[in-house]
Formats: sequence, C-alpha cells, structure tokens
Amino acid sequence: MADDTHLGEMPNFTQIKTFWHILGYSAVLGVFGALAGLVFLGVTGVGERWYGDPGNGWFEGEPWWIAVAAVAGLIVGLLRRFFHSPDKTPGLIEDLREQHVDAKLVPQIVVISAVSLIGGASLGPEVALGSMGGGAADAIARSRKLDDEATKTTTLAGFAGAFGGLFSSPLMAVVLTLEIAKTSRALFGRAFYATVVSSSVAFGMYFAIAGSVFLDLYQVPTYEYQAWNLFAGLALGLLAAAVVVVSTLVIRGMAGLFARLPVPAVFVPMIGGTVFGLVGFMLPLTNFTSSEQLDTALKSAGTLGVGLILATSVGKAFTFAVSSASGFIGGPIFPIMFIGGLTGIAVNAIFPDLPLGLTFTCMLAAVPGAIVAAPFTMVLLAAILTQVGALATAPILIAVATSYLSVAGIQFLMANRAAAADGIGPDGQGQGQRSS
Repeated sequence: MADDTHLGEMPNFTQIKTFWHILGYSAVLGVFGALAGLVFLGVTGVGERWYGDPGNGWFEGEPWWIAVAAVAGLIVGLLRRFFHSPDKTPGLIEDLREQHVDAKLVPQIVVISAVSLIGGASLGPEVALGSMGGGAADAIARSRKLDDEATKTTTLAGFAGAFGGLFSSPLMAVVLTLEIAKTSRALFGRAFYATVVSSSVAFGMYFAIAGSVFLDLYQVPTYEYQAWNLFAGLALGLLAAAVVVVSTLVIRGMAGLFARLPVPAVFVPMIGGTVFGLVGFMLPLTNFTSSEQLDTALKSAGTLGVGLILATSVGKAFTFAVSSASGFIGGPIFPIMFIGGLTGIAVNAIFPDLPLGLTFTCMLAAVPGAIVAAPFTMVLLAAILTQVGALATAPILIAVATSYLSVAGIQFLMANRAAAADGIGPDGQGQGQRSS
C-alpha cells in the first residue's frame, strides 16, 4: 500500500503569511488592471469612433481609411526604430506559460499596440493589457523581493486583473489565465485565489466606471437541443480545423513575404497598413479588434449575403496575417474569434436547418480552440458570451476538442514526415542509430 503520510506534512498555503501578502498585491493589481484597461481601451476606441459608422457591404468604407492606416504604419515603424524593438516581441501565450513579463518591453508594447489598434489593425488589445498587468506584478515582486513561486503567482494575478474588464464575467479572466499558464500543482491553489481577487476587483471597478465590459454579450437565437447536435459539433470542429489550417498558411505566407520586402524596416509597417486599409475600405467589417463588428454581423446575418460573409471572413484572416507580419503589435484572440463566429454565421446561411445558435457558438469557440490549448476557456467563453444554456455546451465542447485534435494530428503527421525525410525516426533517433 502506498505511503501517503507525507501529504500531511505539506504546508497549507493559507497558513503562510506570504500568501496573504499576495492577496493584498492581487487587490492592488486588480485596481491597476481596471484603470489601465479603462485608459487603454478608451484611447484605442478613438479609432473606431473616428472611423464613424460605415456600411457593412462591399466598398462601403471610406477611401481615406487607407491613408490613415498607412500613416499609422509609418508611426509604428518609427516607434519600433526608436525603441529598438526586437523583430518578434513575446506574445500573450508565451508570457502566460512562462509566468513572466519582461518589464523593459512593456512601454514599447503598449505604445505600439495603441497606435496599431487606433490605425485599424486587425489585432486585439489583450497583449498590451497583459503586458501592463504582468509588468506591474513584476515590479511588485522585485520591490518586495518575492521568491520564485510568489513571483509567478503575483504575475498571474497581474494578468487576470488586466483581463478583468475584458469579459462578461471575472470567471473568464481566471480560467483563461490559469488554463493557458498551465500552473504547477503546487502553485495552482494560491494562483487560483490570487487571480479571483485581482479579476473580481478589476471587473467590479471597470463595470462601475464604464457601465459595461469590453466584450459584451452576443444576442444569439436560442434553439432546442437535440441528439444530432453532437454530430453537428463534430462536423463544425472539422470545419474549424480546416479554417485554422488555411489561416495558418496565410499567416506564414505573409510573414515570409514581408520579411523579404526590399525596403527599409521602418517602412514595412506602412506597407502593411496600406494593405489592410485597402481591405478595410472594400470590407469594412474587417477593421479593428472586431468585437463590435462581430455583433454587427450577427445582427445583420439575414441581410449580408453568404458571399459577403465568406469574403469578410477570408478578408479578416488576411488582414490579421498582414497586421502581424508587418510589425504591428496586438493579440490574436479577438480576430480569431471573429473569423470563427463569422464562419458560423455563413454555415447557417448555407444550411438554414442548422440553428444559428449552434453554428455560431461552436465556431466561435472551435476556431480559437484549435490554436490555443485551453478547451475549457473556449467552451466557457462561448457559453457565457451567448448564454445559450447548459445543454448547448455539449456540441461546443465536441467542436473544440475535434478542432484542436485535428490540427494537432496534422502537425504530428507533418513533423513525422519531415523527420522521415531527414532520416530521423519517430523516437527521435537516426536510422543508423536504430539499425545498430
């Protein structure tokens, strides 16, 4: 019989003074996250208000958008040169998994991301917000001389506080932070309570001041769950995987293209801005973070037409790839959610017998779920944002799992194929080593 007596000797983290200090820091980070979010999202929202209220159809944007996007690109290029920015700044998922933010990069990430979003880049605000929250946590940890575990816990609290005003529930910030970070078992308990405190404080302050959150509810028609919806979730998961594979190819293609442009690096973002500005003029719903644009598409689903919906979805994948590849800074979650949700609207338009609530929620979660290994986050995100009910989460879960496993399986097969071409077997050893 296994000897589990050592479990009783493990210290209870609630009986350690440092834990209670961390909860205090978490509350402070929640206040900071709310204020930082209000300022940053208020500043970047100027772009969408400045662009006015365009139509949603073909070429219903304004031609001057192209010039604005190009100027924003030039400013981004100059800022990157001024800050001596690295070719690739750390992303949100990378920072969360390392549970660390390089505080030296925070000012440039915030400033460049703000200019990017004001200029209409197809990116989200989560990278800048996460950098501010994580950077503030890093400053607290260094000033208080916290040990490694306490520093990581405080950093996660900083992220959760920064995301507190983004979603319709502080629970979303907690689940997103912890599931992507993949905290150790020893760290999970204290990190859970720290992120709950910071996200709840941030959510409460943000909502009290702004009267709403950044990503509000999507009004999706309710539908009666039936057994065949599970098979529909499976099919929609496969479709989401295909969308992600195509989008990934576009992103890699744009990255390679912009890396080879025969122009000084300072002008590369300007070219990128001109490109996504032109696409925005042709397809106005592709501009900005797309949180409000997706709501517009959902409310106008019956009048947009299948061709326009599909073109907008493809256009968003293209502008996201161009924005990322040309030096603009921002997050991937919101644009990818838009691509998924819009594809779900298109599926309903093509197959009206499939309820819009089913296709929209499954694709909204499954497309980002194929990229980010955070299935519970994606299911919860779709369920909370659309309020479709408990039964409707079953096909969403199947769609997310199917899309992720399909993309992971494709990556596994491609890796094995590349290894075989290089003479390396699936066990990582060369053919000669195995034969000997």
